[in-house]
Amino acid sequence: MSVVLVIAPHPDDETLGCGGTLLRHIAGGDSVHWLIVTAMTASGNSAERDAEISDVTRAFGFDGVHQTGLETTRLDALPLDQLISVIKTVIDEIDAEILYLPHAGDAHSDHRIVFEAAWAAVKVFRTPRVSRVLSYETLSETNFAAPGASQPFTPNWFEDISAYLEQKIEILQLYPGELAAPPFPRSLESVRALATLRGSESGVNAAEAFMLLRNIRH
Repeated sequence: MSVVLVIAPHPDDETLGCGGTLLRHIAGGDSVHWLIVTAMTASGNSAERDAEISDVTRAFGFDGVHQTGLETTRLDALPLDQLISVIKTVIDEIDAEILYLPHAGDAHSDHRIVFEAAWAAVKVFRTPRVSRVLSYETLSETNFAAPGASQPFTPNWFEDISAYLEQKIEILQLYPGELAAPPFPRSLESVRALATLRGSESGVNAAEAFMLLRNIRH
């Protein structure tokens, strides 16, 4: 059994980016934890979001949910070392071995900052138990980065989620405020299309794609 931590800048990133892979980990007996880095602002409906988080937690069957309570879209005002410390604390508490991070070049500043802090937190001398680190792609963030302005997402790791795509779709629908009809990028049709595309690139019916950043065999 491995201990897995998915780091989500916002609730829904975990499901969009690697929901099928997380379900596969859980089905295989791994212990999966969810770190939510930001919380709703005062203008948002925090009670509704809390209910969504509870529903998503039950739907996945996460072993733990960790929330920092930091304000969304304001991470750039936070000293980076503070965010590094927050993330490393969770990694150490659960003895994480496999990490999933947002992509370094995503359009949203929260995603980029979370990646930078998490990558700093998992330097091998700081977290020697972390043997695998992957970054996931997020619809409307990874694919909306300005051309030439950031690091491209170039996947080199694919997970077959053919058996879990429908369950991923069901869980995504627990975030009704984040979904809309096509051509909105976070539509169920777009999620299916991306899974089909990544599947065609890896020889399966449906897949999620990642950039493998570290892989150490002990």
